[in-house]
Amino acid sequence: MSATSPQDLQPDPKIIDLLNKKSESKVAHVSLEYFPPRTEQGVKNLHARMDRMLTNTKCLYTDMTWGAGGSTADLSLDLALHAHKTGHVSNMHLTCTNMEKDGDPIKAVHDALQKAHDGGIRNIVALRGDPPEGEKEWTATEGGFSCALDLVQYIRKTYGDDFGISVAGYPEGHPNRISELSAEDVESMTEAEKGRCCTHDGVTYVCKDEDYIKEMDYLKEKVDAGSDFIITQMFFDAEVFKTFVKDCRKWGIDCPVVPGLMCINAYPGFKKMTKFCKTRVPKPLEERMDSMKDDSDAIKKFGVEFGAETCRILLDSGVEILHFYTLNLEKVVYGITDELGITSGLIEKSNETDAKDMVAVGSAWARAGDTVKSSTGQGVVKEIKADGTAVVGIDGKDVELAKGSYEKIF
Repeated sequence: MSATSPQDLQPDPKIIDLLNKKSESKVAHVSLEYFPPRTEQGVKNLHARMDRMLTNTKCLYTDMTWGAGGSTADLSLDLALHAHKTGHVSNMHLTCTNMEKDGDPIKAVHDALQKAHDGGIRNIVALRGDPPEGEKEWTATEGGFSCALDLVQYIRKTYGDDFGISVAGYPEGHPNRISELSAEDVESMTEAEKGRCCTHDGVTYVCKDEDYIKEMDYLKEKVDAGSDFIITQMFFDAEVFKTFVKDCRKWGIDCPVVPGLMCINAYPGFKKMTKFCKTRVPKPLEERMDSMKDDSDAIKKFGVEFGAETCRILLDSGVEILHFYTLNLEKVVYGITDELGITSGLIEKSNETDAKDMVAVGSAWARAGDTVKSSTGQGVVKEIKADGTAVVGIDGKDVELAKGSYEKIF
């Protein structure tokens, strides 16, 4: 799909207006999320994939993520503008984490919003953001934004209703509010806590009821401040999402709640992501994944099967749009939409020969637990220092590797 000339471009419609239009078709809407690739070739390939997937799925809108600490700011903006210019309704993620520019903690955020607005983008996902490379915890920049609520309020104050705004929702609780439980704590969990808890490496974690209440109160604040709809964090238990929607309604949050669906593409990525985010993994899913961890084709096939079944449960509960975290890939997404009857025959046409190029900029950053390689050898990261130096266990010894001297293995 070729870009339209600037003079012919109209600003995007607001997504909330599209969501509020009752579709005459009984087929569910689809939205797709991508991230900025690390390489120039990856960006070119992503352009082509985005065009194909828009044509094939007729997605209602397209999300582009924003790297931690503004690490992908320019590329995220470029890709979001490219999406708009090539026929997508562009939904640009924007974080307020460590976004200082020229000594001003707000200027970079304002500049990004203004460039997006000037380019015809009319939809923003307002986020706090993750810690930048080398930092374990998020800290607010003095005089800047302290949370996503501040960003929502700033957008509404500065741009009025020009932008549609969406915010993140966490059906299992924000990872920062998820606690590790002792054996005694596990025995005393409430029924609600049992429904959203997770276990990784024999340790049980949960967002306790008192923290979950704080999460819901904060979500209500974000919506009341001007957010139009909610996109959830990934989940693999549909019942958790259904409970979350019911809780939103109890809290007086009446806006659309869009389920964020992580496509299962590979065993290592699934295990690492669910552990890092402390995501609930139902026992049958865990056992099935473990049983075929060495068969990549079987994993993708199962990813389609599991994804389609989850979507059916959601659609039966009243969901009208499915938001796929594509991981910049297409096969599993196509498989799921084919199974649901949203599309037909796409999985046979899928092409993922460029998968090696579809690695996120931020994915190059190693965290504790990642495997890295260097001239010294290969090992597991134990610690990342503030300057990017990694403490890596190699052949039974702790070795310090300077930033740039090691490479993360995926």
